[in-house]
Amino acid sequence: MAQTWTPNSWRQKPIQQVPDYPDLAALAATEAKLAKYPPLVFAGEARRLKSALANVAEGRGFLLQGGDCAESFAEHGADTIRDFFRAFLQMAVVLTFGAQQPVVKVGRIAGQFAKPRSSNIEKQGDVELPSYRGDIINGIEFTEEDRVPNPERQIMAYRQSAATLNLLRAFAMGGYANLDNVHQWMLGFVKDSPQAERYRKLADRISETMDFMKAIGITSENHPSLRETDFFTSHEALLLGYEQALTRVDSTSGDWYATSGHMIWIGDRTRQPDHAHIEYCRGIKNPLGLKCGPSLTADGLLELIDLLNPANEAGRLTLICRFGHDKVAEHLPRLIRAVEREGKKVVWSCDPMHGNTITLNNYKTRPFERILSEVESFFQIHRAEGSHPGGIHIEMTGNDVTECTGGARALSGDDLADRYHTHCDPRLNADQALELAFLLAERMKGGRDEKRLVVNG
Repeated sequence: MAQTWTPNSWRQKPIQQVPDYPDLAALAATEAKLAKYPPLVFAGEARRLKSALANVAEGRGFLLQGGDCAESFAEHGADTIRDFFRAFLQMAVVLTFGAQQPVVKVGRIAGQFAKPRSSNIEKQGDVELPSYRGDIINGIEFTEEDRVPNPERQIMAYRQSAATLNLLRAFAMGGYANLDNVHQWMLGFVKDSPQAERYRKLADRISETMDFMKAIGITSENHPSLRETDFFTSHEALLLGYEQALTRVDSTSGDWYATSGHMIWIGDRTRQPDHAHIEYCRGIKNPLGLKCGPSLTADGLLELIDLLNPANEAGRLTLICRFGHDKVAEHLPRLIRAVEREGKKVVWSCDPMHGNTITLNNYKTRPFERILSEVESFFQIHRAEGSHPGGIHIEMTGNDVTECTGGARALSGDDLADRYHTHCDPRLNADQALELAFLLAERMKGGRDEKRLVVNG
């Protein structure tokens, strides 16, 4: 890395997706206040995540990354966090069994407040107002007062993130993540699912495995790994003034870390190599994500990899591919071939959400069959190329919302209005998320069986 990097060197670069704050003095005062606040996460935790992701990059693990499209101040509550965490753990158990590998658990939570927008302006009738950019910037109500970017919202986002992290750490280490509990929750889903028979076989195998472990004396009482889990946080690093304020020097290594979350990613709209977001992210030591959309060329990807991971460290960079079910076969193979040819160490992750958004009955939605189709193509392409399909990145909630159509319960366009609660993009509900995990587990098991046939053949 060039020695010219500093936490504020991004301010000398062009920048996209920046809000237009009317009071720059108030913004500077807020950022100065945040710079004195305690870190939300610690450098050692970020290094632990990087080590786990290095195993994924080497084909010895799987990344499950998911959570809200955009966290809100209004919906912050213990029950919401608990329900998300429970659904997430259920998915992780199913995927661990399917992959027969460790699952690295990374939530889109405790910091996912800012959203990129395709337009700076939202129009309703004859009224034009600034677009809603997430609760950390402005309000969702279509009023002139709500839509003015307000720097005080950054303080609210910090405090909500701190409270959320406190509860997540308690859940992860205090017994709530006990594997016995998670398995019982999963069995409840199987019992109530319209496709119960399809999932019961896998659930029964997990149950038999756990019964065997108990029979030979391996229980949550004598093995902490069965009642505790590592859970990490992530968000898109969009609001760089907030990120800079929470960028700190690690006392043990002397390196700079973003302490707003364990992992941050760069969006498809802000990955210009000579712009501010790449400049900021190249200098911090956290694990990074990079969204890869249809407009990204193979040469462009290699340039970004060299900027963000010049030492080619495994676990440093996750490529989050978001093409759309009908475009993945066109774009993904050429990126894989370029990365493999140059020997770049990356985690390949599939975001099947952002390329599959449609409008139905005046609601933005995502058909479950398109989401599943992109995931299946992602796995098939990686197997054909001889690379490791290392993860999945989804927008989901633990609540019983009706925002994505399809799934085992066959939500239709007419159902969208029932419980459409998202502030931005449609999310999988808890049942759809767990169904996706079961289907993924089947694909992973099939992939392992194919490898055995090749080896034994």
